Amino acid sequence: MLRGMTGAVRKLSISVPPDVAERLEREPNASAFLVHAARALMRREALDAELAHQGVTVTEEGVARARAARAAVDVAWPAERYQAIRERARQAATDGEDLAARGTAA
Repeated sequence: MLRGMTGAVRKLSISVPPDVAERLEREPNASAFLVHAARALMRREALDAELAHQGVTVTEEGVARARAARAAVDVAWPAERYQAIRERARQAATDGEDLAARGTAA
């Protein structure tokens, strides 16, 4: 069973370009990989919609500035510090998924 999935699942047959097929073939669980990717896109779309609702316009220039700031952090931080932050973020996401799953089971 895929992590974070509760209830019924649907089996789909999809067609993908060769480069995507090659990437999926390297995954031990292509379904879980696709679910994760789709949910990440859904979260981004929800964030974009909420920002638009709040009157915030995301521009290419703003995205470029944010990417430049992120790159500066990548250069300035030691790899260990960056990895520690990533691990904390992953743990927080996992904890949130666990809480959401328990909330739907109640």
